[in-house]
Amino acid sequence: MNGATIAGLAGAALIGLGLYGLIVDPRPLRKILAFNMLGSGVFLVFGIIARNGAAAGFSGDPVPQAMVITGVVVAFSASALAVAMLLRLYEESGETSLAPEPPPEPDASERPEA
Repeated sequence: MNGATIAGLAGAALIGLGLYGLIVDPRPLRKILAFNMLGSGVFLVFGIIARNGAAAGFSGDPVPQAMVITGVVVAFSASALAVAMLLRLYEESGETSLAPEPPPEPDASERPEA
């Protein structure tokens, strides 16, 4: 097992963990972190695919590296925007969740008798 295979498996694991975090965890900050993990895995897998193509005898193409660098910058900007929006939501509402609060349960003294 060479280094490229290990890096490819690590990228696949990052993608899987990121998807799991996006689907399962309801907290917005954790979703942002899971999305970043997913993106990092995609960048890693994309870089490994480009490297394996160059190792197979194809000419080295700088386009995949440029796309990964651009993707990293865009992902960083999107993460900063998402965190800023989450902070603004917390300042306005005091909560970091968009889910509405469930109605309070009536006490036994407030329930109408049948």
